[in-house]
Amino acid sequence: MNKQGIISFDLDQTLLDHSIYRIPESALKAVEKLRERFYIVLSTGRDMDNYYSREYKEQVGPDAIIHMNGTKITVGDKMIYDHEMDRELLERIFSYADKAGYAVGVTIGDEDYYLHQEIVRAMDLERWGECGRKFRDAWKLLDGRVRTLAYIGREEGAKDLEAHFPELKCLLFAGKRGADVVEKEASKAKGLQRLCDYYGYSMKDVIAFGDSMNDYEMICQAGLGIAMGNAIEELKEVADYITTSVSDDGIWNGCQHFHFFVREEETD
Repeated sequence: MNKQGIISFDLDQTLLDHSIYRIPESALKAVEKLRERFYIVLSTGRDMDNYYSREYKEQVGPDAIIHMNGTKITVGDKMIYDHEMDRELLERIFSYADKAGYAVGVTIGDEDYYLHQEIVRAMDLERWGECGRKFRDAWKLLDGRVRTLAYIGREEGAKDLEAHFPELKCLLFAGKRGADVVEKEASKAKGLQRLCDYYGYSMKDVIAFGDSMNDYEMICQAGLGIAMGNAIEELKEVADYITTSVSDDGIWNGCQHFHFFVREEETD
């Protein structure tokens, strides 16, 4: 059977339930049922090749991944798009964040490069009771390749960064305890458009699930945008449909509502 389009999933609090830090079995079952009809895409603010993300990539087994809000796109092992943040901009961000006491940085591979690492460590201890990160000097990022950044902290810090850097958008996490720090021209929606070009579809052939602000453009521009029941209100307002929460079989229920599963399997 030919694929009918692309179905795109955000990871955190869309596929991955943070209350148990697992992808619910119903969501994994839904993904497997969808494979026959759709290309499965992960669209996330994470780099799914990092140490804390690889296991979820392996569980989902996507055909393609939009990493880091569209700044890196892979199809299988093939890189089809890669964007690097401007070094001068990166240096200005770091200088400001360091003086302001903001935890800003990024994880590359198995190592974590953050300013004010004590904030990141405290957040990890609060959430998981441990911090196993391999912290490195964040300033070394200026000599490497950086696609996007992350901010860990209160909402007002993200808003302050955005106010001081008009080139950026700080996309709050669903829990508003941090944000993706991204150049304004980058988005998951643009990443999906690039995948549409690659596979030979248009955005009307895209179904997208999401929960937070870095999903906003994607939910607006997809042929069908579905917000999770636990999504932020701004996303629910623009979604075509609101399913149940991630912890209440939201992926499965949304797919059932629209009859996405092939007819033979619906009677299983």
